[in-house]
Amino acid sequence: MPLIRSSTDADLAVITGIYRHHVLHGTGTFEIDPPTETDMRARRADVLAKGLPFLVLEDSGEVVGFAYCNWFKPRPAYRFSAEDSLYLSPLATGKGWGRLLLSELMSSAERAGVRKLIAVIGDSANLASIGAHSACGFAHAGVLGACGWKFERWLDVVLMQCPLGVGDRQPPV
Repeated sequence: MPLIRSSTDADLAVITGIYRHHVLHGTGTFEIDPPTETDMRARRADVLAKGLPFLVLEDSGEVVGFAYCNWFKPRPAYRFSAEDSLYLSPLATGKGWGRLLLSELMSSAERAGVRKLIAVIGDSANLASIGAHSACGFAHAGVLGACGWKFERWLDVVLMQCPLGVGDRQPPV
């Protein structure tokens, strides 16, 4: 059974490697050049400085996935909405672990005060990510057609959303 925990600095090399694979071989991210470990350290520090979760998933003591959320937009009116990011090692796919990691991220984000989690999924053919988000209660919010260019082709972005906790049924405190 996998273990989900808060990430540490010691996880950054593996996190960087997992993300590098997705940048170079996948369409779930529209980055073209893989970030360095230093870049990923700064990204993680930014997330944690905002009081938001940055989690890893371990299998047999090895990190095989990570997930985090960050504010959807920097303007103050968006301060209760965050965008999620989730990546698994190729060896960890197809086991339902993406759903487990996303579910824990949702719980952690809610505890951090997030009221709406937004998925900005690269590539409308990214059925694994769309499926994991759907299984966790995300609703389809739209498609931005052909807004990304990677691997010599146009790619869509699928938007999904999920209220957390009381969502918009009560004003924030």
